[in-house]
Amino acid sequence: MVNFDRIEAGDGRYIKAWRKGVYFEQEAIQQLIAAARLSIVGPYVAAMPDCHKGFGSTVGSVIPTRGAIIPSSIGVDIGCGMMYERLDIHRDDLPADLGELRAELEAAIPNGGPGEHGSWPEQVPAKIRSEWMRNFNDQYSNLVDMYPDVESKFAMRQLGTLGTGNHFVELTTESEEGKVGILLHSGSRGLGNRIGSHFTRLAKQICAGQNLGDPDLAYLTEGTEVFDDYIAAMRLAQYYAWMSRELMMSAAFNVLAKFSKSELFNSYPGTVSIHHHHNYAAQETHYGEKLWITRKGAVHAGLGALGIIPGSMGAKTYVVRGLGSPDSFESCSHGAGRTMSRTAAKKAFTVEQHVAATAGVECDKTADTLDETPGAYKPIQDVIAAQSDLVVPVFTMKQFLCIKGLGERQHGKKL
Repeated sequence: MVNFDRIEAGDGRYIKAWRKGVYFEQEAIQQLIAAARLSIVGPYVAAMPDCHKGFGSTVGSVIPTRGAIIPSSIGVDIGCGMMYERLDIHRDDLPADLGELRAELEAAIPNGGPGEHGSWPEQVPAKIRSEWMRNFNDQYSNLVDMYPDVESKFAMRQLGTLGTGNHFVELTTESEEGKVGILLHSGSRGLGNRIGSHFTRLAKQICAGQNLGDPDLAYLTEGTEVFDDYIAAMRLAQYYAWMSRELMMSAAFNVLAKFSKSELFNSYPGTVSIHHHHNYAAQETHYGEKLWITRKGAVHAGLGALGIIPGSMGAKTYVVRGLGSPDSFESCSHGAGRTMSRTAAKKAFTVEQHVAATAGVECDKTADTLDETPGAYKPIQDVIAAQSDLVVPVFTMKQFLCIKGLGERQHGKKL
């Protein structure tokens, strides 16, 4: 049985939307329709149950394109994704009072932004500098030579850092095994932002005068130099985001090793490892056709593939196994999905409600994280139920410590 509804976009174009039992805002549907009507898009657009309005294109969408790619559909947080490692310890192996542990994690993993805030100091740690020089320096320097506007002066200093918004580091407990795990959500920071922004501007210049329905749907055509340059830059940003998560995970392991009372604490990596992007593009074959698949807030859910679908900072996270559905281009949701904007959340909820919603979690409980309060997100259990034809749950976990990227704010606040 399939769970999607078909939304007609006109002229034979349509969307397959997994929206049963979950809220889809009208602005998001209009964004999806605009994308589905674009000449390079097809055979249709898929919308995941966490779908909500985004910048450039809809968060929670899967957009297949023929012979072209839309830079703004991938967006500026290129390579944003999730990483999970299970440890050989239980909650009782860590201190009852988690305040000091949280402070050490915040010190070991810079978070916040933009720019100087949330970056490493100018004397970048030797490990970060080494990884930058080995994996990124030459290719990034060449890219900047060709396109000076893509340069982020904090690119090296933000490698292995968390960022802002809904990015997080969490300590979790699995529901079945009871084991502690480390869960990460992060992206490509300023490097990805500059790349995404610059190539979106170029695409708009190239497509000027075309009736796109939405200028953010401007695209680059395969076979052109700028297309090839964008693909190379995009893949660089995706790898940067991937390596950042690896470095942060390693740092978190080192902190946990200091606090664990168990002799069974395993070395990195953990006993269960899952790592994937949910904001990226890749060339794949679907329906016998080679397509560029852009997953904007969506996870590859090929047959048997493991994926991570987190809820809010007060809700469960699901580890799922993909069913390889051709209807969704082998994709599933990347999270719970917002029900309201950050501005609206700050107006709708009080700090007291935020404290209650994050009970039992060591985290910032002030107005600084009110935009991330659980009530601003769709219920994760409804989002999972809406995609039962795309994935099956393997296990769930619940956070007991959460660090959010706090922008230019104070860290370590407690009530």
